[in-house]
Amino acid sequence: MVKQRTIKKTVKARGVGIHSGKLVNLTLIPAEPDHGVVFKRLDAGGRMVHAHSAFVNEVVLSTGLESQGVKVSTIEHLLSALSALGIDNLLVELDSFEVPIMDGSSAPFIFLVQSAGIEEQNAHKRFIVIKDTVRVENGQSWAQVSPYSGFKVTLEIDFEHKKIKESGQKLSIDFAEQSYLKEISRARTFGYESDVEMLQKKNLALGASIDNAIALSDNDILNEDGMRYHNEFVKHKILDIVGDLFLLGGNIIGSYEGYRTGHMLNDQLLSAILSQPNAFKIQTFEDSNSPVHFYSEDWQNDL
Repeated sequence: MVKQRTIKKTVKARGVGIHSGKLVNLTLIPAEPDHGVVFKRLDAGGRMVHAHSAFVNEVVLSTGLESQGVKVSTIEHLLSALSALGIDNLLVELDSFEVPIMDGSSAPFIFLVQSAGIEEQNAHKRFIVIKDTVRVENGQSWAQVSPYSGFKVTLEIDFEHKKIKESGQKLSIDFAEQSYLKEISRARTFGYESDVEMLQKKNLALGASIDNAIALSDNDILNEDGMRYHNEFVKHKILDIVGDLFLLGGNIIGSYEGYRTGHMLNDQLLSAILSQPNAFKIQTFEDSNSPVHFYSEDWQNDL
């Protein structure tokens, strides 16, 4: 059977919170089958929040959760890594309200899970299988999921910036054929220098720097080491999508297509999917060779 996964041992990391600018301690702890991914705020009496669409409360600058007054922000890069590695069960301890931004990609989280090792558990892995097309629109922006044997993301972004235009603004990734670890995981978040200055005046993005983002001036990028991928901008947006979709409660089998999407539209899409029970089903697979291993099987390899 296709089994649920957790990690073999506890691992820890420390990094800056993108908005608070303060150091955050992060601990990933193995969890029992059917536990799901759960965040635990050590600085808030150990109260917990499940990583699920039902608890999304923040979609403007990042994706965040809230349950009974406890918030966890900037979860999408960690969830993207967990989705790519097929991790179903995990306890994530934090001593602050946000997951550390690390280098602005999901690669550090991939490395953490690789360091801990992946353990298959004696329980069926549950996939969210898309049965019907579900679409949401907001002005010119739109996003949809449709049936597909595997997991595929097709995205077109639309930025006026010279460097983003030159890099290519449309990409389609079939994760059965292309490695998330090699093609997506190292893509960093990005932002305009002028926007960061404005946000910092509002006590936001206090931890943002060229160490954890691609910084855009009016016509160029400010990072001396340049780009990690020639189309890093659209690849990072796909990285975000993978993380946001994981909030359905696990890996999906289906195709995502979008134009000018973001966390808000992704959240609207998840809500639309969950509001239409006939549009999806929860399915397990007995045959380990069935066409569901779109998540990374190369997790033991170096990035």
